[in-house]
Amino acid sequence: MTAKKPFAPDMTRAWQRMLSGRRLDLLDPSPLDIEISDIAHGLARVARWNGQTSGAHIFSVAQHTLLVELVLREQMPRVDVRFRLAALLHDAPEYVIGDMISPFKAVLGGDYKVVEKRLLAAIHIRFGLPRVLADDITQAIKAADRGAAYLEATHLAGFSVAEAKRLFGRDPGLPEATERDYLTPWTAARAEKQFLARFGLLLG
Repeated sequence: MTAKKPFAPDMTRAWQRMLSGRRLDLLDPSPLDIEISDIAHGLARVARWNGQTSGAHIFSVAQHTLLVELVLREQMPRVDVRFRLAALLHDAPEYVIGDMISPFKAVLGGDYKVVEKRLLAAIHIRFGLPRVLADDITQAIKAADRGAAYLEATHLAGFSVAEAKRLFGRDPGLPEATERDYLTPWTAARAEKQFLARFGLLLG
């Protein structure tokens, strides 16, 4: 009897099958293989802060992106709706590559960033945004991202105010009722639904 060969994984496969039926190549992503339903479904099930947050549910990347878009609106009330959409989609690549905390991204180095940038560019093209955003818009979205991170850190992830200020900057100063809703972790189903609803509104 011939001995069974050990299983050898296909090291050339760099794509993921999506629930929509699309097959997304991670190294050379095509805008044609990107569906908002896949993005919403994935982001609603990816945990921020490696899951180290309080509450009955994870605080998902989908909920985080909604918070970032809200902070951007508060900070720049007249910002073009396309760039509010860009804020909502700023972490969209994480629907396939997951959310990694910043210290681990630094350990991984440039390769991770290359894949992330290619995915984000394909996502932008798919939804009518510039492949690469202007520097001022990129910086505004990063500032809103830091504001959201400050709120998440202090409300959900156990950071002190002083520590959060040092790492993420100042409190963006959202209304208390808004903070209470957006910083209460939602179910995956609600996060997905809210993300899709906001996307539809912004895309017009």
